[in-house]
Amino acid sequence: MSAALDPVDWLLFSLSRAFRSPLSVFVQIQGCVICLTLAIGWAFAAYVRNREINRMKDAMKCGNSFAFLCHDINELEHTNQVNLPRVTVVMPLKGFGEHNLHNWKSQITSLYGGPLEFLFVVESTEDPAYHAVSRLIRDFKDDVDAKIILAGLSTTCSQKIHNQLVGVERMHKDTKYVLFLDDDVRLHPGSIGALTAEMEKKPEIFIQTGYPLDLPSGSLGSYCIYEYHMPCSMGFATGGKTFFLWGGCMMMHADDFRRDNYGVVSGLRDGGYSDDMTLAAIAGAHKRLITSPPVAVFPHPLASDLSFSRYWNYLRKQTFVLESYISRVNWLMNRGLFSFHCYLSWGFVAPYFMAAVHIAAALQIYIKGYSYEETTCTTSGLLLASCLAICTLTELLSMWNLTRIEVQLCNMLSPEAPKLSLDYYNWSLIFVALLVDNFLYPISAFRSHFSQSINWSGIRYHLKNGKINKIERNRGRGPKFTDLGGKHLYGKKGAPPKASFLSSLARSLCQWHQPKKYEV
Repeated sequence: MSAALDPVDWLLFSLSRAFRSPLSVFVQIQGCVICLTLAIGWAFAAYVRNREINRMKDAMKCGNSFAFLCHDINELEHTNQVNLPRVTVVMPLKGFGEHNLHNWKSQITSLYGGPLEFLFVVESTEDPAYHAVSRLIRDFKDDVDAKIILAGLSTTCSQKIHNQLVGVERMHKDTKYVLFLDDDVRLHPGSIGALTAEMEKKPEIFIQTGYPLDLPSGSLGSYCIYEYHMPCSMGFATGGKTFFLWGGCMMMHADDFRRDNYGVVSGLRDGGYSDDMTLAAIAGAHKRLITSPPVAVFPHPLASDLSFSRYWNYLRKQTFVLESYISRVNWLMNRGLFSFHCYLSWGFVAPYFMAAVHIAAALQIYIKGYSYEETTCTTSGLLLASCLAICTLTELLSMWNLTRIEVQLCNMLSPEAPKLSLDYYNWSLIFVALLVDNFLYPISAFRSHFSQSINWSGIRYHLKNGKINKIERNRGRGPKFTDLGGKHLYGKKGAPPKASFLSSLARSLCQWHQPKKYEV
């Protein structure tokens, strides 16, 4: 019988038969379960975000036209505003890219009514961000309290953590809360006020956090990053307590740093690589509360020239954080997360390969006129493939719905900003990104595990026992741009940047001053 078949067809039919074994059927059913689990998680996250949208709409119907700032308009009374606590915003910077100027302006033009200072922290004047921020501060010197701080080189921790700790050391003596922001965070006018109000309402909160809403630029790499972040988004859309923490937005009690409560300073300073993973581990060890308010979702436009190689570099940095730890328990949790994520990633991809084989076998039977008896194939493979297709469609719709609702929420929270839309949404690239990202994650994770070193923004960090023990700086050897924002990493020491940088800055300023366009 097999001799009458074409060799390629024989191999295809053999694989189709093999993929009907009990173990293979389990893997394919598991793929359906993973899809449905993600769909349910995103549906719940969408419910939480949509509930906040409805609250804002109800407040506006009741006459509160400032619902994007607070639900109760009485909170804007002068008697309430004068009693707001002082907040220091610390922004560790590295490089300058196409979206940075807009992001920084959204941060320093906050409508928070209390005392507020902004500390932009850079490694040195060589950083292109230094000149851009200096100009920005000059433009707003009469309106905001902003400073640029030179942190110098880190020696015991990552440069980002070093910049954060230097910023904390320089914050105002009366600061009650410190807010750490990445330079790719685009704040809403009421974000700082919303975070502060929650901290005042619940003093037991250790850290408040948020999460970015990635806006793909159209390349496969940007969609892979969007897909990578989406599963985590459901952990931040709880409307309250969470175990997740994003280093791009973290509000904490300033006294925790002044007194090194729970070892936050020493834990970060002494070999810390990842700020959010380190602080999340400290919070877990001391049973401290992390929360994420429903309005803490921030637009994050990805670079227009984000290539696949830069996505790979970003994925490497993300998987590398699981190699850092501060305690034995933290190490065990990271190993468990490492194993679980790798298993689910390839457990997600494998069913699609099996479904492709089932479909190809059925097509060959139809095209060449084979009988099912002749090939020993059955229609059960097509049934499994059909179930996977339905579950995948459900998953994609749920992901799109959450993104749609978060876009709507961001538009309501920033009514004066240009409207975001989903006109760019490419369903085909989303599906491809799902497969590519989950296939590459275990490869990246294993490479990180065996290398124990990573190049982050031109600096190579080496880990030993979960902590940084060696830092190498080889200017010019390594990437010249950051991964997500495409930021220039290098400039000339103490001098204005090259014409290309000035041109980029001029274009950004022109775009900022252009009349804003709104969609109906």
